[in-house]
Amino acid sequence: MIQAIFFDLDGTLRHNDPSGGEFFADYASQLGLHIGPEDRLRAMRWEHYYWANSMDLKADKQIYPEENREFWRNYCRRQLTALGASNGQVEEFAPKVSQYMDDSYHPKSIVPEDALQLLAQLQQSGYSLAVVSNREKPYQYEIEALGIASYFAFALAGGEIKAWKPEPDIFYHACRRMEINPSQSIYVGDNYFADVVGSRRAGLQPVLYDPRGIFPDAGCPVLTSFDQLPSVLENL
Repeated sequence: MIQAIFFDLDGTLRHNDPSGGEFFADYASQLGLHIGPEDRLRAMRWEHYYWANSMDLKADKQIYPEENREFWRNYCRRQLTALGASNGQVEEFAPKVSQYMDDSYHPKSIVPEDALQLLAQLQQSGYSLAVVSNREKPYQYEIEALGIASYFAFALAGGEIKAWKPEPDIFYHACRRMEINPSQSIYVGDNYFADVVGSRRAGLQPVLYDPRGIFPDAGCPVLTSFDQLPSVLENL
């Protein structure tokens, strides 16, 4: 019987409006890069892979340890490649897109309305709730600013314990802190590579939040909206 529900933060409970990937792709298209729907989906999948503590991310952090401007310029080159740009287009467009993102990308942080309704419903139903993120630093102040802190027993950042999804240790730590067995828990996140793979390794039931259909073969329950989670819980 499920007693605890852990949530990812970025891309699940907290969204950038507009999304960085869409903002980036729209400008690259304006510069002359032909981008079709499948190119956008491929780039979204790549973004999720990259930020799931991938070998590419680890290598880049060795070169650019502070995630400084050079880190993000390199990230722009990687993202253009994921969108289908040739080597020549990458070199031509990367400085322009990087500067544009620096100057013009100022998203709002939002929590979807259906997520707010779900959290209240789950809390009233007696589930224990927490947030588990690959953030480097604690982010309690941020979930307080988003108005969702009162729903959660705690918020855990990977950097606090030096373990990041998809490593199972971060999930084990969260379960111990909640005083719950992994088999009595589910993990809800938007990143297949970090959230589904990682929570499954640790013995939790993964649930993928995927309203854009980025991962059609997730092999676990998939939500396109948060109001579907109670039905998923009934059928586990």
